[in-house]
Amino acid sequence: MPTQILMPALSPTMEEGTLAKWLKSEGDTVSAGDLLAEIETDKATMEFEAVDEGVLGRILVPEGTEGVKVNSPIAVLLAEGESAGDISDADAAPPDTPAPDSHAAPAAASAETAPAQGYGRGPSGAETGGNGPASAPAPAAGADGKRLFATPLARRIAADKGLDLATVTGSGPRGRIVKADVEAALAAGPTAVAAAPQKQPAAAAAAAPSGPSTEQVLKMYADRETEEIALDGMRRTIAQRLTEAKQTIPHFYLRRDILLDPLLEFRGKINGQLAARGVKLSVNDFIIKACALALQEVPAANAVWAGDRILRLKPSDVAVAVAIEGGLFTPVLRDAHLKSLGTLSDEMKDLAQRARDRKLAPHEYQGGSFAISNLGMFGVDNFDAVINPPHGAILAVGAGTARPVVSHDGDIAAATVMSVTLSVDHRVIDGALGAELLNAIKTNLESPMAMLA
Repeated sequence: MPTQILMPALSPTMEEGTLAKWLKSEGDTVSAGDLLAEIETDKATMEFEAVDEGVLGRILVPEGTEGVKVNSPIAVLLAEGESAGDISDADAAPPDTPAPDSHAAPAAASAETAPAQGYGRGPSGAETGGNGPASAPAPAAGADGKRLFATPLARRIAADKGLDLATVTGSGPRGRIVKADVEAALAAGPTAVAAAPQKQPAAAAAAAPSGPSTEQVLKMYADRETEEIALDGMRRTIAQRLTEAKQTIPHFYLRRDILLDPLLEFRGKINGQLAARGVKLSVNDFIIKACALALQEVPAANAVWAGDRILRLKPSDVAVAVAIEGGLFTPVLRDAHLKSLGTLSDEMKDLAQRARDRKLAPHEYQGGSFAISNLGMFGVDNFDAVINPPHGAILAVGAGTARPVVSHDGDIAAATVMSVTLSVDHRVIDGALGAELLNAIKTNLESPMAMLA
């Protein structure tokens, strides 16, 4: 029986992607492990592997197609002995097109009961799911007699929790109920479940009050020479996530000035000694280390917001914003408190380069509890950064500049001063705790030798 190949979820948060390129053509023989296609997510281009063998019978989604929903059919795989004539209308139904309502369409039932995610392999080789056929109970019927389509995992969770799937609205292809729908219904409670069909999608709700409509803006600038730039997946995701962050996270801001002269002198000595090994530490490397140690010194601030609870992390996983063309990445340096400055420097350079090449795997830019955004190299004195959810805080780092300062004995002298601003999620970190964290960061940077102890 022909098997539908579904659009894979190549990261935990992926909802749709661009089918950038097919690496196989119709009629090509496919073996398990062969690369089928290149998929563009909001952050990276990743390769999609086959998990079954057969012949690529039909491509349903042409390369270059944007906005392909996860779990929607993108191709049909034929088993040994099958031909293109065996592909039914249900098998070949394009994404977001309801399958014909046939009582004798076993392929359609197979597609509805397939697992929620497709097999894919990112740059790191990590597998992210499966798309082969799977056995599962036949779709149940709702109170109105209509069939309820749900993934096996969604059915199992609903059964374990005693949730009636008839009260859940599916967000998958053809209205199929997936794991996320069940979890959202359980978290929302019975009242919200009953009202679910009338709820506006979160992304649309967040975008609704954002300003004039597209038509209004186009009319406003109709007499001016303009260039339209289409939003790619990354820019669209940045817009949605940061709009959500500013609208839903209660930010507050803490500012400190940091004397950099001791650190610059110490860095100069270390780089002189390490020059023969080709190692050159940056000020940013010291900032990463200082923040990682501060999170250990103030463990209550090493936390993230998890919807209805706070999660405190044991390790210091520090994200660092890296600007790339058209957007930014925040690769995460895991266990940064345990790593030497040289190791942090090498790892950061590698992550930054692969971020610019869009070759990071999802696990390399997801997670962490704290982020650093450094615009000092662009001459920015100070700024306020937007928290990247679910992080509890982000440190905005400005340029180190020569300023007059008053010494301990009351004299005025020139010193290199760097201004930093800590943006804090008040749901996770209160004012005094945030101040304690920022003070620990300042102390570490002004006493750099102590960070090596």
